[in-house]
Amino acid sequence: MTAEEEEVVVGGGFGIKNVTTSDHLRHVESLCEAGKIPKFNALILGEALASEEDDLVFPSQEFCENALVSTPQKYLEMYKRSVEDPAGFWSDIASEFHWKQKWGEQVYSENFDVRKGRINFEWFKGGITNICYNCLDRHIESGNGDEIALLWEGNEPGCDGSLTYSQLLERVSQLANYLKDVGVHKGDAVVIYLPMLMELPIAMLACARIGAVHSVVFAGFSAESLAQRIVDCKPKVILTCNAVKRGTKLINLKEIVDSALAESAQNGVAIGVCLTYENDLAMKREDTKWHQGRDIWWQDVVPKCGTTCPVEWVDAEDPLFLLYTSGSTGKPKGVLHTTGGYMVYTTTTFKYAFDYKPSDVYWCTADCGWITGHSYVTYGPLLNGATVVVYEGAPNYPTAGRCWDIVDKFNVSIFYTAPTLVRSLMREGDEHVKRYSRKSLRVLGSVGEPINPSAWRWFYNVVGDSRCPISDTWWQTETGGFLITPLPGAWPQKPGSATFPFFGVQPVIVDEKGSEIEGECSGYLCIRSSWPGAFRTLFGDHERYETTYFSAFPGYYFSGDGCRRDKDGYYWLTGRVDDVINVSGHRIGTAEVESALVSHPQCAEAAVVGVEHEVKGQGIYAFVTLVEGVRYSEDLRKSLVTIVRTQIGAFAAPDRIHWAPGLPKTRSGKIMRRILRKIASRQLDELGDTSTLADPGVVEQLIALADT
Repeated sequence: MTAEEEEVVVGGGFGIKNVTTSDHLRHVESLCEAGKIPKFNALILGEALASEEDDLVFPSQEFCENALVSTPQKYLEMYKRSVEDPAGFWSDIASEFHWKQKWGEQVYSENFDVRKGRINFEWFKGGITNICYNCLDRHIESGNGDEIALLWEGNEPGCDGSLTYSQLLERVSQLANYLKDVGVHKGDAVVIYLPMLMELPIAMLACARIGAVHSVVFAGFSAESLAQRIVDCKPKVILTCNAVKRGTKLINLKEIVDSALAESAQNGVAIGVCLTYENDLAMKREDTKWHQGRDIWWQDVVPKCGTTCPVEWVDAEDPLFLLYTSGSTGKPKGVLHTTGGYMVYTTTTFKYAFDYKPSDVYWCTADCGWITGHSYVTYGPLLNGATVVVYEGAPNYPTAGRCWDIVDKFNVSIFYTAPTLVRSLMREGDEHVKRYSRKSLRVLGSVGEPINPSAWRWFYNVVGDSRCPISDTWWQTETGGFLITPLPGAWPQKPGSATFPFFGVQPVIVDEKGSEIEGECSGYLCIRSSWPGAFRTLFGDHERYETTYFSAFPGYYFSGDGCRRDKDGYYWLTGRVDDVINVSGHRIGTAEVESALVSHPQCAEAAVVGVEHEVKGQGIYAFVTLVEGVRYSEDLRKSLVTIVRTQIGAFAAPDRIHWAPGLPKTRSGKIMRRILRKIASRQLDELGDTSTLADPGVVEQLIALADT
């Protein structure tokens, strides 16, 4: 490897030559110096990522020798080809899948520049395939039908189940046949509001098998949020269950669905079929409210359907699913992913980012109501023929050691979770981890938000016994799969850094004018050029799609995230730069929360900002101005929190209500959120110039009320 090639590696692999410290090549000099890294005090959270820049964690020699990408040289070779010859690189990988008809001569086409016309890109257009067939039938036809596909663990210890690939195909086919019987056709939407039962991935695959477009709604969203999504996508059918227990808490999902369907009907969208799974461990059917003629028990009809179902072959660019994500305007955005490119990309990212081997047992703790559950619980793993753990319950129920009990029970080798859970378990104490073996673990993963270095170190030292690389992945609902991620075994890691771009991904950091910044820098993270897994539009609103993602910095996809690149080319995500808060890996639009608050009859105005939270990453901090004459009270505070929980969901409830006689506004009426963020985080010496405010005295009032 030449010095020039080494310099490209440390520059992030795409030609940026960073500079210059006497030992800036230190991270490629050895991949074989494994060992325990220093442990931070578990109580110190949220320290600056920059403090970790010079810490390197090397994979073991044994791990490197067996890794799919075992050296920086191998990564560089593959990465260079992926950006210099994307058509050849991705078509070679795509050829490993089953296609009823291969795509045309043009592997992809793209316009990434809004100044040149409509944003549009396509991958494998004209190729005819089916993602369910590739997840299931393909493996069965290769002789792997008896391999375990799903290992299910219920909320209560000892309640479990499993399905082989052959059994899973039969269950999927039965549901697919039922959906066809009630009039669901190719292109129709189906809303899925289910907890983490095996029926959730079954439902997703059944829709995909017949070409229907599934829209999974996290079974923690309120009736109003569910109704909003139903009205937008107008599904033929909704799939749900009567109830679920998370820990000791009983959640009546059917009641939520009933309210949502009543509200959607009032808005002109009536649903004729509500297929309801009886989750008898949580609630018996006789205790379930019922609407005759609309509601149908899953167990009464689906098992009677045939166990084979013909595949609906679809174009690579036909829609696969809709997934709604928070937006800064208050209206959720229907992110639309298509079939072929998403299939190829999720398969490839799962394989390399987790160094997947056929002997692995994989567990991702995410819910299928979020993109992580789509790409890395259902599609990515099953496309690779993996054995996947699906867990219904709470991660700390009945004890703080439940995760590690499940790891030992199923011999989990790849464990993928969120920093929120890591921090939560960290607070419980090491003893809840160390009483379990965890010897089966070999790769750990982090998703949803940047993981702070002290949590990274605890995850590595305590959970992984200082021997498991951590794939600290950066990606979004919109990207479909990982964009920046470590490849275990390929290079040393830095605690808290997402490291380098995945194959085919060309990240750039730009300044406020949209000019690319090279070398060591901070700025806005954008992506140059398309990748197969990217979303194609926002459902019914392509103009918003272009405005939100492609107009801020023309010629690039704008992620909405800030980013720093260090002197060695490692990428460090620094958080959202728009009005979206990342709470426990869930993106929540500030406008959504503000809208819920001001719907309260005693709230005149509200402004919401994100603040650092030691467990959730970011917390929700709400400044609330009350109607004239209304007095502040604890009961009113609780009432405001409740209205947010009701309209959006418990996960969006404000952590803090700050009473505000007024809000800092410019003379034009714009709320100065920068000032609110400083007050919320108590950085009062960094308020900056307040003289341009319409009423500078408001700031002093807010500070005085900060701790009341």
